[in-house]
Amino acid sequence: MGMARELYDNYGEVRRMYEQAADTLGFNLAKVSFEGPDEQLAQTRITQPAIFVHSVAAWRLLQARGFVPSIAAGHSLGEYSALVAAGFVDFVQALELVGLRGELMQEAGEKAPGAMAAVIGMKDGEITDLCAADKGIVVPANFNADRQVVISGSRDAVLRVMEAAGAAGARMVKRLNVSGAFHSPLMDYAAGPMRDKLAGANISAGEIQIVPNVTAKPESDPDRVRGLLVDQITSPVRWTESMRAIVALGVTSMVEVGPGNVLCGLMRRIDRSVETATAGKLEELERFGV
Repeated sequence: MGMARELYDNYGEVRRMYEQAADTLGFNLAKVSFEGPDEQLAQTRITQPAIFVHSVAAWRLLQARGFVPSIAAGHSLGEYSALVAAGFVDFVQALELVGLRGELMQEAGEKAPGAMAAVIGMKDGEITDLCAADKGIVVPANFNADRQVVISGSRDAVLRVMEAAGAAGARMVKRLNVSGAFHSPLMDYAAGPMRDKLAGANISAGEIQIVPNVTAKPESDPDRVRGLLVDQITSPVRWTESMRAIVALGVTSMVEVGPGNVLCGLMRRIDRSVETATAGKLEELERFGV
């Protein structure tokens, strides 16, 4: 709760973005983001647009001060704000997509309840093999960093793989507090309507490339981007590979734009030579001259 409140209070441009969000989404996102209740903000249909608007607001402030990125990537939902930053899609169009994505993923979670869990201390291949060996629906959902993978699927299958991972020597296994089995086949309900929505969305070639979650390879073709956004719903986030692909291009510093610092933490596990910074809070943005 309180997400982006300081930015809202200090910048007219940010307030105008929240007004656009209210018109686009049909509810007062600013009120829910800043006042709650927490139970409502925790619903993925609310959480997703809240995080998206905060992220793009922070990006707009950086952009207005001359900040120019060389490439962009976003983790899961963050791929949409990365597409805005890269120039593939405008704010309102992306917000429409995010709003629908949140609603569909919430409905998918209600229709096919599932679970997710973090497994730390095992290789990607080991986790993949444990999931494949289970007879239920469970898959690697996020390859977040070296020896840090999130699994997703039906509750029983996830619990079984958690137990198997612990027995196989995982350093830590922790069930996540989420409302659905994201990036798994249980999200298939959301894929069809998103495909239809994306088919008519105004997505064009960006100013810079983006590294999509699904392929972990730099991409510039807007039609490919459309398809990958659909695939992303039921496919794993290949974040470790994505970051290594960016580093291979010669990038030596990265900025995490939006709430939190999780991605900076992951980057330290992937490649400590990369300089990282966060830009989501007012004090963080002020360091960039905002």
